[in-house]
Amino acid sequence: MPELPEVEVVRRGLDRHLVGSRIDAVTVFDPRALKRHPGSAADFADRLSGSTVLAAVRRGKFMWCPLDSGDALVVHLGMSGQIRVLGDDSPKHERIRLALSNRPPVAFHDQRLFGSLALDVTAPTADGLPAGFGSESIELPSQVAHIARDILDPAFDDEVLIRRLRKRTVAVKNAMLNQELVSGIGNIYADEALWAARIHFATPADHIQPAAYRELLAAVRAVMQGALTVGGTSFDSLYVNVNGESGYFDVSLNAYGQTGRPCPRCGTAIIREPWQNRSSHFCPRCQRRKR
Repeated sequence: MPELPEVEVVRRGLDRHLVGSRIDAVTVFDPRALKRHPGSAADFADRLSGSTVLAAVRRGKFMWCPLDSGDALVVHLGMSGQIRVLGDDSPKHERIRLALSNRPPVAFHDQRLFGSLALDVTAPTADGLPAGFGSESIELPSQVAHIARDILDPAFDDEVLIRRLRKRTVAVKNAMLNQELVSGIGNIYADEALWAARIHFATPADHIQPAAYRELLAAVRAVMQGALTVGGTSFDSLYVNVNGESGYFDVSLNAYGQTGRPCPRCGTAIIREPWQNRSSHFCPRCQRRKR
């Protein structure tokens, strides 16, 4: 599933290709891609047609485009959703197409249909600060209101998160993946940041000291910024940017997907352990679990 760096790469593509354009026509090929939209496919197409896109905003793994109509076009990629700028050929699994007034059409296509587009109402953020990365607007779609700010959000407060984490008795990786605590972190970047901070993934969140958390959050930022510079992480064809290009951060991973390979820090073989319908990758020497 795309995590924050991959979604941010797509948001930047939307900012270049969609913002400022009027949506002349909307074609819904598969209404299942509108499962989070409160109305019908016809309602979606009618309300979106004629709107001008004002911005491309992201909070965690959610994106939205404020429209001059007052609605917001909410985009969630799910496991395999893609936003693509169309050339001569239609992409496989195309679900929705937006015809633009001054640019090539944009398509949403999704092989597994876990992602979606939706029109949503907005309301001001509770703290009065900008709702997400990419805009100064404080208007937040209702479908995103339960999602916490992410680590790259200028309004993110490390100390507030650390206090909340230290009240949790679950494993620290559970807490990191809780999108209501901090958004945008998934399995890949959790494993990478925990490796960088030398913390075992199953360490109870309330056992970690504030100084160690500050190091962990710095590691999350560094890993995600590194991924952004090379377009994110692509392990298969399901994650690409709006031009259909893959990311290359997978060649820089230290722990995730490196089972059996030597730890870049100490040389011990990286271990993969099943964990809550996922896997965790770690160095058994650098990331010893404290008893």
